Amino acid sequence: MIKLSLILGLICFSPNMLAKTIWSDFSITYLKGSHYEVGDPDRQVITFEHAAATNWGDSFFFMDRLESDNDDTETYAEWAPRLKISSAQLSFIQNLYLAPSAEIGDGFTHYLFGLSTDINISHFDFFKVSVFARNNDNSNNNEQLTLSWGVPVGPLYYDGFMDYTTSTANAESSMNLTSQLKYNVAPHLGLSSKLYLGVEYVYWQNKFGIDGVDEKNANLLIKYHF
Repeated sequence: MIKLSLILGLICFSPNMLAKTIWSDFSITYLKGSHYEVGDPDRQVITFEHAAATNWGDSFFFMDRLESDNDDTETYAEWAPRLKISSAQLSFIQNLYLAPSAEIGDGFTHYLFGLSTDINISHFDFFKVSVFARNNDNSNNNEQLTLSWGVPVGPLYYDGFMDYTTSTANAESSMNLTSQLKYNVAPHLGLSSKLYLGVEYVYWQNKFGIDGVDEKNANLLIKYHF
């Protein structure tokens, strides 16, 4: 509770506490895959996402609801606000952020504290680099590097993230590379909001820090932006 209060306090009592929203986006995604590791391999996932940019920084939240063919269920969420502490506009690196984060699952909450920046790469809509110290609820603490990106590829869109966590006394180092390649069919259906069809591919080495458990999982993807 104290750690969550600290995250909220950093946001609410930042110098720009009267936030002005620059843009925001809400979406819902349906995924179906058959090669999940750790538990039933066949699962359907509904993901709710909200992203926003404000005068104090930006925020990203998502919640997954996983339902397995064997009737197992799981709910998992992450909230990752970034608080701007420098507005440097260099040719390659743009802005510096304080980056608290929370990972909330069934029976655990992990807190992350770190720094983040935006990298200016030609043709990319965004490329973010974040480094964290992890305060883990059910294992030893460690560190994490996170990359996230979004880039048009012809008529398609490619986005995703990569999390690398260091090893601990009771967990191996782990790398989760999750990305989506998708096509916006909304113009063909007369829709004003984006409707994507595509695939999400997950390569997760040492999933959950378990030595030798490597997930290679392609999911059917349908994603609608409100």
